[in-house]
Amino acid sequence: MKSVVNTLLNNTNASCGKWFAYMSHLIVIFSLFTFSLGTLPNLTESQYNTLYTLECMVIGFFTLEYIARLWVSEKTLGYAFSFYGVVDFVAIVPFYLTVGLDLRAVLILRMFRILRLLKLARYNKALERLVKAAKSITGELIIFAAISAALIFITSAGIYYLEREAQPDTFGNIFDSLWWAVVSLTTIGYGDAYPVTVGGRVFASIVFVLGLGIVTIPTGLFTAALFKDNS
Repeated sequence: MKSVVNTLLNNTNASCGKWFAYMSHLIVIFSLFTFSLGTLPNLTESQYNTLYTLECMVIGFFTLEYIARLWVSEKTLGYAFSFYGVVDFVAIVPFYLTVGLDLRAVLILRMFRILRLLKLARYNKALERLVKAAKSITGELIIFAAISAALIFITSAGIYYLEREAQPDTFGNIFDSLWWAVVSLTTIGYGDAYPVTVGGRVFASIVFVLGLGIVTIPTGLFTAALFKDNS
């Protein structure tokens, strides 16, 4: 019995395992669709009850799947604290925690249902290769993240000193300037905050050029790692 369940849950090469994977994907997508419907205004009590019933059915499926995976796992705690184990747990526990809580707490916990999207990664070979590539360049990504954080802080401080007198409401302190630094270095540039002084504009031009590297460097790292993995 245990081997049959293990094949169903973990062996996508077997026909039963493949169909279970498809069904799991469909249920995840369906649960997110019903979650989105629940945000519509002016739902009637009947419609809300229907959505709640569907959510109970989805939770029932995910709960049984989680218990089954714990049962067939050679190391129960190892699975429980693994990436997919945590994802499976987070997919169900908010529902049980909402019992008896006030509305605000319920709404906050229900937002965690969005994390069910991560369950789709379990059977996706392309995502597995991406995760493997990310693991192979963990050191480089950590260094890049540290450099990016330093650049964001330097940019925030620089635009603050250059623009604080001309725009005290927009760049009144480094924390206010942090928003501009992030959206500029990521090349998004919403336009809600921008420099008006000559020094600020020159500084911003340099920041925009640096922002291109912020976007392209991790892309290059991932691409190289993926090609190395496939070669």
